[in-house]
Amino acid sequence: MQLATRAVLTAVLAAVVAVAGFLGPLPLAAVCAALVLVLAAGWPALAGLPFGPGSSAVVALGGVGSVAVVTFAETQPYLQGLPVVFAGAVVLAFVNELLRRDGRVRLVESVSGTVAGTLVAVASTGWVATSRGTGGEALVVTGALALAVGSVVVAVHLPAWLGVVVTTLSSAAAGALVGLLLDPLDPVAGGLLGVAVGVLVSALHALFDRMAALERRLPSLALAALPVTVTGLLVYVVGRVLVG
Repeated sequence: MQLATRAVLTAVLAAVVAVAGFLGPLPLAAVCAALVLVLAAGWPALAGLPFGPGSSAVVALGGVGSVAVVTFAETQPYLQGLPVVFAGAVVLAFVNELLRRDGRVRLVESVSGTVAGTLVAVASTGWVATSRGTGGEALVVTGALALAVGSVVVAVHLPAWLGVVVTTLSSAAAGALVGLLLDPLDPVAGGLLGVAVGVLVSALHALFDRMAALERRLPSLALAALPVTVTGLLVYVVGRVLVG
Protein backbone atom coordinates (compact mmCIF):
# COMPACT_ATOMS: atom_id res chain seq x y z
CA MET A 1 0.00 0.00 0.00
CA GLN A 2 1.41 3.36 -1.03
CA LEU A 3 2.20 6.11 1.47
CA ALA A 4 -0.50 8.39 0.09
CA THR A 5 -3.13 5.68 0.42
CA ARG A 6 -2.13 4.93 4.01
CA ALA A 7 -2.15 8.64 4.82
CA VAL A 8 -5.67 9.06 3.49
CA LEU A 9 -6.83 5.96 5.37
CA THR A 10 -5.33 7.26 8.62
CA ALA A 11 -7.06 10.61 8.05
CA VAL A 12 -10.38 8.83 7.44
CA LEU A 13 -9.98 6.76 10.63
CA ALA A 14 -9.17 9.93 12.58
CA ALA A 15 -12.29 11.60 11.17
CA VAL A 16 -14.35 8.58 12.26
CA VAL A 17 -12.95 8.98 15.77
CA ALA A 18 -13.93 12.67 15.72
CA VAL A 19 -17.51 11.83 14.70
CA ALA A 20 -17.73 9.06 17.31
CA GLY A 21 -16.47 11.54 19.91
CA PHE A 22 -19.51 13.69 19.19
CA LEU A 23 -21.84 10.70 19.55
CA GLY A 24 -20.59 9.63 22.98
CA PRO A 25 -18.29 7.20 24.81
CA LEU A 26 -20.00 4.00 23.67
CA PRO A 27 -19.75 4.68 19.90
CA LEU A 28 -16.20 5.89 20.45
CA ALA A 29 -15.38 2.69 22.36
CA ALA A 30 -16.74 0.62 19.47
CA VAL A 31 -14.50 2.51 17.03
CA CYS A 32 -11.48 2.04 19.31
CA ALA A 33 -12.16 -1.69 19.60
CA ALA A 34 -12.32 -1.93 15.80
CA LEU A 35 -8.99 -0.08 15.53
CA VAL A 36 -7.46 -2.53 18.00
CA LEU A 37 -8.59 -5.50 15.89
CA VAL A 38 -7.13 -3.98 12.72
CA LEU A 39 -3.86 -3.30 14.51
CA ALA A 40 -3.78 -6.80 16.00
CA ALA A 41 -4.30 -8.45 12.62
CA GLY A 42 -1.31 -6.75 11.03
CA TRP A 43 1.05 -6.10 13.94
CA PRO A 44 2.96 -9.44 13.86
CA ALA A 45 3.85 -8.99 10.18
CA LEU A 46 4.64 -5.30 10.70
CA ALA A 47 6.96 -6.09 13.62
CA GLY A 48 8.35 -9.27 12.03
CA LEU A 49 7.21 -11.56 14.85
CA PRO A 50 7.72 -15.32 14.40
CA PHE A 51 4.33 -16.56 15.68
CA GLY A 52 1.68 -14.34 14.12
CA PRO A 53 -1.63 -15.92 15.22
CA GLY A 54 -0.71 -16.04 18.89
CA SER A 55 0.70 -12.52 18.96
CA SER A 56 -2.40 -11.17 17.20
CA ALA A 57 -4.63 -12.86 19.77
CA VAL A 58 -2.69 -11.36 22.69
CA VAL A 59 -2.75 -7.84 21.19
CA ALA A 60 -6.47 -8.10 20.42
CA LEU A 61 -7.42 -9.40 23.87
CA GLY A 62 -5.29 -6.84 25.67
CA GLY A 63 -6.55 -3.94 23.58
CA VAL A 64 -10.25 -4.79 23.53
CA GLY A 65 -10.17 -5.70 27.22
CA SER A 66 -8.62 -2.34 28.04
CA VAL A 67 -11.24 -0.48 26.02
CA ALA A 68 -13.99 -2.33 27.88
CA VAL A 69 -12.46 -1.60 31.30
CA VAL A 70 -12.14 2.12 30.59
CA THR A 71 -15.58 2.37 29.01
CA PHE A 72 -17.38 0.84 31.97
CA ALA A 73 -15.25 2.28 34.77
CA GLU A 74 -17.58 3.96 37.25
CA THR A 75 -15.19 6.43 38.88
CA GLN A 76 -12.26 8.60 37.89
CA PRO A 77 -9.50 8.15 36.96
CA TYR A 78 -11.00 5.99 34.24
CA LEU A 79 -7.60 4.49 33.36
CA GLN A 80 -7.09 3.01 36.83
CA GLY A 81 -7.97 -0.51 35.67
CA LEU A 82 -5.41 -0.56 32.83
CA PRO A 83 -2.44 -1.88 34.85
CA VAL A 84 -4.37 -5.05 35.72
CA VAL A 85 -5.43 -5.64 32.12
CA PHE A 86 -1.97 -4.95 30.76
CA ALA A 87 -0.38 -7.24 33.35
CA GLY A 88 -2.77 -9.97 32.24
CA ALA A 89 -1.76 -9.37 28.63
CA VAL A 90 1.92 -9.73 29.56
CA VAL A 91 1.14 -13.09 31.15
CA LEU A 92 -0.71 -14.08 27.96
CA ALA A 93 2.37 -13.11 25.93
CA PHE A 94 4.37 -15.74 27.84
CA VAL A 95 1.57 -18.30 27.51
CA ASN A 96 1.65 -17.59 23.79
CA GLU A 97 5.33 -18.61 23.72
CA LEU A 98 4.58 -21.82 25.61
CA LEU A 99 2.08 -22.78 22.90
CA ARG A 100 4.64 -22.46 20.10
CA ARG A 101 5.84 -25.66 18.43
CA ASP A 102 8.54 -24.18 16.19
CA GLY A 103 11.45 -24.47 18.59
CA ARG A 104 10.66 -21.02 20.04
CA VAL A 105 13.19 -19.26 17.85
CA ARG A 106 13.66 -15.51 18.48
CA LEU A 107 11.95 -15.91 21.85
CA VAL A 108 12.93 -12.54 23.34
CA GLU A 109 12.01 -10.71 20.14
CA SER A 110 8.63 -12.45 20.04
CA VAL A 111 7.76 -11.62 23.66
CA SER A 112 8.93 -8.02 23.48
CA GLY A 113 7.22 -7.43 20.13
CA THR A 114 3.93 -8.87 21.38
CA VAL A 115 4.04 -6.77 24.54
CA ALA A 116 4.89 -3.66 22.52
CA GLY A 117 1.92 -4.29 20.21
CA THR A 118 -0.33 -4.70 23.22
CA LEU A 119 0.90 -1.41 24.65
CA VAL A 120 0.10 0.34 21.36
CA ALA A 121 -3.38 -1.20 21.37
CA VAL A 122 -3.98 -0.22 24.99
CA ALA A 123 -3.12 3.39 24.11
CA SER A 124 -6.39 3.61 22.16
CA THR A 125 -8.24 3.73 25.49
CA GLY A 126 -7.06 7.31 25.83
CA TRP A 127 -9.78 8.40 23.40
CA VAL A 128 -12.51 6.88 25.57
CA ALA A 129 -11.05 8.19 28.83
CA THR A 130 -10.74 11.66 27.31
CA SER A 131 -14.33 11.68 26.09
CA ARG A 132 -15.59 10.89 29.59
CA GLY A 133 -13.66 13.71 31.26
CA THR A 134 -13.98 17.48 31.45
CA GLY A 135 -14.14 19.02 27.98
CA GLY A 136 -13.83 15.53 26.56
CA GLU A 137 -15.79 16.04 23.36
CA ALA A 138 -13.74 19.08 22.36
CA LEU A 139 -10.45 17.35 23.15
CA VAL A 140 -11.33 14.25 21.13
CA VAL A 141 -12.43 16.27 18.12
CA THR A 142 -9.40 18.57 18.28
CA GLY A 143 -6.91 15.73 18.60
CA ALA A 144 -8.57 13.65 15.90
CA LEU A 145 -8.78 16.47 13.36
CA ALA A 146 -5.18 17.55 14.05
CA LEU A 147 -4.19 13.93 13.44
CA ALA A 148 -6.16 13.80 10.20
CA VAL A 149 -4.48 16.95 8.87
CA GLY A 150 -1.01 15.86 9.98
CA SER A 151 -1.46 12.41 8.41
CA VAL A 152 -2.28 13.91 5.04
CA VAL A 153 0.53 16.47 5.13
CA VAL A 154 3.16 13.92 6.14
CA ALA A 155 2.56 12.12 2.84
CA VAL A 156 3.77 15.14 0.86
CA HIS A 157 7.26 14.52 -0.50
CA LEU A 158 9.48 17.01 1.33
CA PRO A 159 13.00 16.88 2.78
CA ALA A 160 12.97 15.11 6.13
CA TRP A 161 13.50 18.14 8.37
CA LEU A 162 11.10 20.30 6.36
CA GLY A 163 8.46 17.56 6.43
CA VAL A 164 8.58 17.45 10.23
CA VAL A 165 8.19 21.23 10.47
CA VAL A 166 5.34 21.43 7.96
CA THR A 167 3.49 18.48 9.48
CA THR A 168 3.80 19.88 13.00
CA LEU A 169 2.70 23.36 11.96
CA SER A 170 -0.25 22.01 9.98
CA SER A 171 -1.45 19.92 12.92
CA ALA A 172 -0.98 22.91 15.22
CA ALA A 173 -3.01 25.14 12.90
CA ALA A 174 -5.81 22.57 12.72
CA GLY A 175 -5.82 22.21 16.51
CA ALA A 176 -5.86 25.97 17.02
CA LEU A 177 -8.77 26.38 14.61
CA VAL A 178 -10.85 23.71 16.32
CA GLY A 179 -9.89 25.13 19.73
CA LEU A 180 -11.22 28.48 18.58
CA LEU A 181 -14.59 26.94 17.76
CA LEU A 182 -15.13 24.52 20.65
CA ASP A 183 -15.39 25.17 24.40
CA PRO A 184 -13.67 24.76 26.84
CA LEU A 185 -10.58 24.88 24.61
CA ASP A 186 -8.98 28.01 23.20
CA PRO A 187 -6.67 28.47 20.20
CA VAL A 188 -3.53 28.21 22.35
CA ALA A 189 -4.57 24.93 23.98
CA GLY A 190 -5.77 23.52 20.66
CA GLY A 191 -2.54 24.57 18.99
CA LEU A 192 -0.40 22.95 21.67
CA LEU A 193 -2.36 19.74 21.35
CA GLY A 194 -1.89 19.93 17.59
CA VAL A 195 1.87 20.36 18.01
CA ALA A 196 2.06 17.21 20.14
CA VAL A 197 0.03 15.26 17.59
CA GLY A 198 2.12 16.57 14.68
CA VAL A 199 5.39 15.54 16.33
CA LEU A 200 3.96 12.07 16.99
CA VAL A 201 2.80 11.65 13.38
CA SER A 202 6.20 12.72 12.06
CA ALA A 203 8.01 10.33 14.41
CA LEU A 204 5.86 7.35 13.43
CA HIS A 205 6.34 8.19 9.75
CA ALA A 206 10.13 8.24 10.15
CA LEU A 207 10.10 5.01 12.18
CA PHE A 208 7.90 2.78 10.02
CA ASP A 209 7.58 4.18 6.51
CA ARG A 210 10.45 2.31 4.80
CA MET A 211 9.68 -1.14 6.20
CA ALA A 212 9.55 -3.93 3.61
CA ALA A 213 6.46 -5.44 5.27
CA LEU A 214 4.37 -2.53 4.00
CA GLU A 215 4.20 -4.18 0.59
CA ARG A 216 1.54 -6.46 2.12
CA ARG A 217 -2.00 -5.42 2.97
CA LEU A 218 -2.40 -6.36 6.64
CA PRO A 219 0.79 -4.64 7.85
CA SER A 220 -0.19 -1.55 5.83
CA LEU A 221 -3.63 -1.47 7.42
CA ALA A 222 -2.07 -1.89 10.86
CA LEU A 223 0.28 1.01 10.20
CA ALA A 224 -2.63 3.16 9.04
CA ALA A 225 -4.44 2.44 12.32
CA LEU A 226 -1.35 2.77 14.53
CA PRO A 227 -1.18 6.61 14.68
CA VAL A 228 -4.85 6.74 15.64
CA THR A 229 -4.45 4.28 18.50
CA VAL A 230 -1.27 5.86 19.88
CA THR A 231 -2.70 9.39 19.65
CA GLY A 232 -5.50 8.39 22.02
CA LEU A 233 -3.20 8.27 25.03
CA LEU A 234 -1.35 11.38 23.90
CA VAL A 235 -4.60 13.35 23.69
CA TYR A 236 -5.57 12.14 27.16
CA VAL A 237 -2.28 13.20 28.77
CA VAL A 238 -1.98 16.55 26.98
CA GLY A 239 -5.68 17.23 27.44
CA ARG A 240 -5.52 16.67 31.20
CA VAL A 241 -2.65 19.19 31.38
CA LEU A 242 -4.44 21.79 29.24
CA VAL A 243 -8.00 21.38 30.53
CA GLY A 244 -7.62 19.60 33.86
